[in-house]
Amino acid sequence: MSTVSYYTAEGLKKLRDELDQLKSIERPKASAAIAEARDKGDLSENAEYDAAKEAQGLLELKISKMEEVVSNARLIDESQLDTSKALVLSTVKIKNQANGMEMKYTLVAESEADLKTGKISVTSPIGKGLLGKSVGEIAEINVPNGILKFELLEITRD
Repeated sequence: MSTVSYYTAEGLKKLRDELDQLKSIERPKASAAIAEARDKGDLSENAEYDAAKEAQGLLELKISKMEEVVSNARLIDESQLDTSKALVLSTVKIKNQANGMEMKYTLVAESEADLKTGKISVTSPIGKGLLGKSVGEIAEINVPNGILKFELLEITRD
């Protein structure tokens, strides 16, 4: 039941680097912690050993999940994307119809979303509402607070 997820080159590299970090640094640390706890004596009453084994199990689970994500990751070919509509990797300039405020966001995959840097997920309510819209269109987006209306002012690729 694996799902394909799409990444930019930067996002995929970051994911692979994190996986390498877990395998090459964190895994040996976990093994060393188990060995150190084992050297402290009776394993039946050794809470430190039990904690180290549990930590190792959680680490291996995390590594396994990340390997699955990396194996199902697909790189987005930006040259094949239509620039007339808001799609993944589009940078959109929008205007809130209610208060006239203008904002600029880049639509990215869920795993790369970071509001501080202006990257919003295409699976978020605003991201979903903007997908497929062209310049000049009004996107009506259902949010918990009601309906927001955004006008698409410009679409670019950075």
